[in-house]
Amino acid sequence: MKATYSQADAAYLEQRQLRKHARVLHLWALGVGAVISGDFFGWNFGLVPGGFGGMLVALCVMTVMYLGLCFSIAEMSPALPHTGGAYSFARTAMGPWGGYITGLAENMEYILTPAVIVVGIGGYLGAIFGTPHSWEPFWWLVCYAVFVCLNLYGVELTFRFSVFITISALAVLVVFWVGAFPHLDLQRWATPYFPNGTKGVLAALPFALWFYLAIEQLPLAAEESHDPKRDMPRGIMYGLLTLIACAFLTLFLSAGIAPGAAKVGASAEPLFLGFQTIFGAGVGTKLLAVVACTGLIASFHTILFAYGRQIYSLSRAGYFPSWLSVTHGKHKTPHRALIAGAVMGYGAALAIHLTPTGSPVGAILLNMAVFGAVLAYILQMASFLILRRKFARLERPYVSPFGIPGAVIAMLIAAVTLVTLFLNADYRMGVIGAVIWFALGFAYFVFHARHKLIMAPEEEFAASHRSE
Repeated sequence: MKATYSQADAAYLEQRQLRKHARVLHLWALGVGAVISGDFFGWNFGLVPGGFGGMLVALCVMTVMYLGLCFSIAEMSPALPHTGGAYSFARTAMGPWGGYITGLAENMEYILTPAVIVVGIGGYLGAIFGTPHSWEPFWWLVCYAVFVCLNLYGVELTFRFSVFITISALAVLVVFWVGAFPHLDLQRWATPYFPNGTKGVLAALPFALWFYLAIEQLPLAAEESHDPKRDMPRGIMYGLLTLIACAFLTLFLSAGIAPGAAKVGASAEPLFLGFQTIFGAGVGTKLLAVVACTGLIASFHTILFAYGRQIYSLSRAGYFPSWLSVTHGKHKTPHRALIAGAVMGYGAALAIHLTPTGSPVGAILLNMAVFGAVLAYILQMASFLILRRKFARLERPYVSPFGIPGAVIAMLIAAVTLVTLFLNADYRMGVIGAVIWFALGFAYFVFHARHKLIMAPEEEFAASHRSE
């Protein structure tokens, strides 16, 4: 089925302008900030099926996958410096169908990841203020309202706050690591290491991925970076190295102290439990819970940025309704895309909250987000391989040292992780929800969007290079 295009005139693009601001520090903060909540909440659910040993093996596997993925993205992003990110890579390599499917998978990831994080924030705020479980949707709504407004105000404020909150979150983790180290006793608190053997390791893979998920969003800031060809690879690599150190320290020092891996795995506030062990369960613990929110806030804020740009780029090219890509006249931010993404994310969290499933809202949303992420990873690595083979003359300011083998390994690990999502019956509802999301998006493209595509910058670049 063929896609049809219309040309984008000057007036169309004038209404869809972004403002350049980002440097290496901002990109590093955007990447680390997007992921840092994984050290505060989400990863710990993997301790239930995998135990400490299963999570450790799963984390090692995920680290290998992200090394291959991030080095490949670091090569593609300066070669194709567009806001579309993964969609623009796949569009150039595989045409409009490949671009749309990749964009739809990434859209699921970036809409639902903030929904997972806001559930974690709601848990912390409930513990701080002593509110009942029924209040959680209220806390989610407050968070969306505050941080969408912050992202609407302008890219300068967005990046400055990203740097501040990311450094603050890292400082909180450093306090936790230093305080937890004297209490570390893996033999006492982290056993049994492999309660479910190999099956537990496979079940833990999606949760180990949470330590790194969303670092790949950095190419979405390409059109707001002063020098994406130079700064984007550096931002991605510096960010990944920071996250690797954080992941292993957090896993060891959370599972290896009281109250133990089993209780940490079942908690909606795992870092809060760690602070209670270190400082005691006195009055000051609520203050520590406030501090512990910083990591979740950092990721929530930065991934709102990501879904705003992702929806903006797909709608600018006509894959989504084009009115979503109009930017604010003064602040030059994609305000319509930011609001639309917030409505969808909050709606997904609320729907699961109101439906009796027997599984935590955050865990179900996490599996839906991971479904979208790993599918997008597979398609991005396929794009990398096609670009290497068929677009050898494409200018590449940075070349991945792992090359094709790194991309193939990352693709295989992502494929295995995708399969494991179907094996855990407790969270299968999340996968079913992800399939429905995809089916609706696919139908929208087949019957409507493919007839309404627009020659936006990503599309024009892809068309010209494919013809060459």
